[in-house]
Amino acid sequence: MSEKKDQSLVTVLIALLANLGVGIAKLVAGLLSGSGALLSEAAHSMGDTSTQVLLLTAVRRSQKPADRQYPFGYGKDRYFWSLLAAMGILVSGAAFSVYEGVRTIVEGGEQTAYVWVNYLVLGIALVLEGSSLFQATRQVKNEAAEHRRSVPGQLEGSDDPAPRAVLMEDSAAVVGIVLAGGGVALHQLTGQAIWDGIASILIGVLLAVVAVLLAGTSRRLLLGRQADGRMIRAIEQRLEQQPEVDDVVDLLTMMTGTDRVLLCARVDFVNTYSAGDVEQACMRIDDELRKEFPDLDEIFIQPVPRSDQDLRDRVLRRYGHVFADE
Repeated sequence: MSEKKDQSLVTVLIALLANLGVGIAKLVAGLLSGSGALLSEAAHSMGDTSTQVLLLTAVRRSQKPADRQYPFGYGKDRYFWSLLAAMGILVSGAAFSVYEGVRTIVEGGEQTAYVWVNYLVLGIALVLEGSSLFQATRQVKNEAAEHRRSVPGQLEGSDDPAPRAVLMEDSAAVVGIVLAGGGVALHQLTGQAIWDGIASILIGVLLAVVAVLLAGTSRRLLLGRQADGRMIRAIEQRLEQQPEVDDVVDLLTMMTGTDRVLLCARVDFVNTYSAGDVEQACMRIDDELRKEFPDLDEIFIQPVPRSDQDLRDRVLRRYGHVFADE
């Protein structure tokens, strides 16, 4: 788990340094050349920089150990700060880019003799953003291989929003560089600033889409998304293999942070076992589950009768089936 956190930290740091350097260069180029698209890209990079700062905060704060006030730990702090990062992209990047694009179209603009600086800066930005994108892609691929998922499946099911955020931001940055380059080139070829403005608006729309997607990911995790379905099925199978367990009635899981899963198992124990036997079984099962599933953080095993109709109805409404009937 610490190795994964270190990898996320490296990914975010690389993205932060790349975005900061690129943002300053784009700002200088935009001011020298008068390009609205370059100014939009500067806002894009600066927005990404602030996003990386928030993601670094998320990684650091989520590692705080559990205490009396937060007995399940601070893992969800990562999701909260990631949500703020998504909103930062929407406000600082998307809104400014659309505004700059509309202003350029309405007011027009003349390119200066320093238009060549745009191409130089965009080329450098493409290399730096590409390096950051490579690191984020490599982390996502490694995690996908570790969890035996496809890359899209890993992006959808991951409990760590940092690599997903960096990957999507850097992908948007590369597309934004291409859009900005196209806007600058068409402005230079036609003498019409409208192309610069259109490029800025497209960059803003792109950033808005990225922000909404990232915010949706953080929202699902903050709401308490269940653990990976394969893990749930494997846990159910292990529980049913225990000699003391007659049947699994209900399984509740929730992501409480990156690589942290809360498990509540409601099981029907064999009636011939005494209360002391059930206690010993719970302790043994807890230990075995933790060894097989390292992501399990807190485990609660509750003895219940599988004939409890109210409980069966709740499980049926939640999952569409009753575990004990499978």
